[in-house]
Amino acid sequence: MPQTADDLDAVAVRTWCSLALDALGREREAIDAINVYPVADGDTGTNLYLTAESAAAAVEAVFAAHETGTSAPSTADAVRAMAHGALIGARGNSGTILAQLLRGMAGVLAEEPGDRAGPERLRLALTRAAASAREAVAHPVEGTVLTVATAAAEAAGRTEDGAGAGAVARAAYEGARIALEATPGQLAVLGRAGVVDAGGRGLVAVLGALVEAVSGRAPERPATGPTAPAAPAPFAAAGDCAVDDPEGGPAFEVIYLLEAGDEAVGRLRARLDVLGDSLVVVGGDGLWNVHVHVDDAGAAVEAGVEAGRPYRIRITHFAADRLHARPEPAQRAVVVVVPGDGLGGLCAEAGATTVLARPGEPPASGELVDAIRRAHAREVVLLPNDADLRHTAAAAAEQARAEGIRVALIPTRAAVQGIAALAVHEADRSFDEDVVAMTAAAGATRYAELAVAERQSWTMAGICQAGDILGLIDGDVAVIGQDVPETARSVLDRMLAAGGELVTLVLGEDIPDALAATLEEHVREGYLAVDTVVYRGGHQCAPLLIGVE
Repeated sequence: MPQTADDLDAVAVRTWCSLALDALGREREAIDAINVYPVADGDTGTNLYLTAESAAAAVEAVFAAHETGTSAPSTADAVRAMAHGALIGARGNSGTILAQLLRGMAGVLAEEPGDRAGPERLRLALTRAAASAREAVAHPVEGTVLTVATAAAEAAGRTEDGAGAGAVARAAYEGARIALEATPGQLAVLGRAGVVDAGGRGLVAVLGALVEAVSGRAPERPATGPTAPAAPAPFAAAGDCAVDDPEGGPAFEVIYLLEAGDEAVGRLRARLDVLGDSLVVVGGDGLWNVHVHVDDAGAAVEAGVEAGRPYRIRITHFAADRLHARPEPAQRAVVVVVPGDGLGGLCAEAGATTVLARPGEPPASGELVDAIRRAHAREVVLLPNDADLRHTAAAAAEQARAEGIRVALIPTRAAVQGIAALAVHEADRSFDEDVVAMTAAAGATRYAELAVAERQSWTMAGICQAGDILGLIDGDVAVIGQDVPETARSVLDRMLAAGGELVTLVLGEDIPDALAATLEEHVREGYLAVDTVVYRGGHQCAPLLIGVE
């Protein structure tokens, strides 16, 4: 049960996160179904829910870490965990802005000298949240969640000096609710549809949860009006983005976490602002969440590579029709798990929905199901590109099938097999024919990778020492070498001894282009009529991936 103490401590923060998650869960489908602005991709409610879920999980982890100790987590511990969880789990434009709102609040609440934040601190936190969210958006637009957040902060600031934290939170909620009702008159696309802003509606739900967490009593929800259950499509609450024209626009949504300094992020903002729109960069202290809509997904990722180390890269290909509240699903889509950001951009440009497999952090089945949903197609071909993901991918495919999506799982064991399958994908032929062709292309591709031995070990090629370069062919160690070029040539020779027509090389971020040129020359001089293609894989666990078809 929510506590009744009229201030904010660690337990209240935990309760707030839990209640906010429940509230967004109740409204998620309604907000998704009516999302029309700026892209009719129907995911604003889901993005807010997933962001809040990550925040709540981080707070729960802090409390779990203190269960065996003698003390409970401090308010500063709880709010910092909430902000960090939201930052690393932020989804979409709406989730990214919510993460910055929570970060802005946390920065103030964590500074409280005691362990309970009172009304004055809460007023300041709401003000800081609204200001920091506006700063994070490249081109703020009124009538969006930014407007609702500002109204909430201003309403909280007008409360009397003797008011408690519960009264401040309730004033913020009421101010946000009133501002939400006014959004159709502030943003033309909302006025034409006769609807409110979806991100703002989500923020009202979050603030309602704050009221309940601090005061112990939930605010009354109006039975009618813009915060009541939504009207059916095509009338919709609009997504909270910062672009002026909801019609047309870039083809891709690119999101990634970025480890970089402030100066590098400043340069990144300027470059991404030229590349696309809906630019939101949130975070600080060396960790950032970057969101942008662009036509050149690869360039957006490359800009991140130049600024620092991007990871957890998510690239979504928008549906072509942006004018309906819920566009018709495409007939067919491909979902690909990729081991590096470079391949993510390559596959996205080919029309696939990508899931990044981070080194040491393979995607969970939930991430794969989410990607299948994002693909928004009646038929989906799933390429896991990793033998260890076969059970995870199978579980995701089964769950998607239960939701009415026809899913074919092609058991690709390496990224180069996925590239080969994607290369022959043709959406115009029947689903079965397409799956057979893609499966055949993947099966005809032998795969290899180079790895660095971490310790002395027995292998099928003999004993390796720490630091040795291992050449794995079809998953087994076949070559032990002392350097990358020598080992790569030996691996190629072994693979091409059985024949081949095309060699695919995927270079890791630390591998120079000169190695690709050396290996291309080696293939050209030693094997007639064998072509070589080279891709940059970006940040991936293996320095070199090799495919032979």
